Amino acid sequence: MTTFLLAGLIFLVAGVVQGLTGFGAGLLAIPLLCLIMDVKLAVSVCIVSTLAISTTMAYDLRRYLDYRKILPLLLGSLPGSVVGTLLLKGVDPLLIKTLLGLLLIGVSGFNLAFKPRPVNPKVGWGYAAGFLSGAINATVAAGGPPAIIYTTLHDWKKEEIKATLTGFFMLNGYFTASVHAGNGMIGKDALGYFAVTLPFVLAGTALGSRITGRINRRLYLQIVYGLLAALGVLMLVG
Repeated sequence: MTTFLLAGLIFLVAGVVQGLTGFGAGLLAIPLLCLIMDVKLAVSVCIVSTLAISTTMAYDLRRYLDYRKILPLLLGSLPGSVVGTLLLKGVDPLLIKTLLGLLLIGVSGFNLAFKPRPVNPKVGWGYAAGFLSGAINATVAAGGPPAIIYTTLHDWKKEEIKATLTGFFMLNGYFTASVHAGNGMIGKDALGYFAVTLPFVLAGTALGSRITGRINRRLYLQIVYGLLAALGVLMLVG
């Protein structure tokens, strides 16, 4: 019973984080879940729970969803996943994590210290960001940063950034969940934890979304880059 309660509290906070920014639930939840359960079970529970978060958010943000913004990221991520899987066989994942960690800290530090103007990259960069997201996710299970950075380089409203990230992670999440379920990795234990923690997940998501509505675009971006910097640090320290 204690484990279920702790898992619920973890997903309450994870829901707040993703409800606020559009990403980050897995970044927070998986390391903490691994303290109270097997890592494979933690990943499975996180997959279905973050899928519930992104689906709920997609519905709330439906008027801001623009599939012309989401599809380049999604289509680019598919071949990226294949390439990343091949790289995993010949490249040291630790090297990839180190380089990515340094990149995230550098990019985030620059954007937190200064206020650069939006560059509005062309759609081709969306395919590239999706490709890198897929490749990185296949090698070190942290594929979000390229897509996140790509969206924040536009002059989109914070709701449009959040909706684009939500749509991308939701569709990618359904694909990932299907693969895991097809391989028998999402079993009754994972679904049991999901059923118990779902109210916590939904409450956290609603709270995070409410906070987003009360902050301006600049503060939203500062929070986003702060989380990316934290992810970069975690990659460097292991």
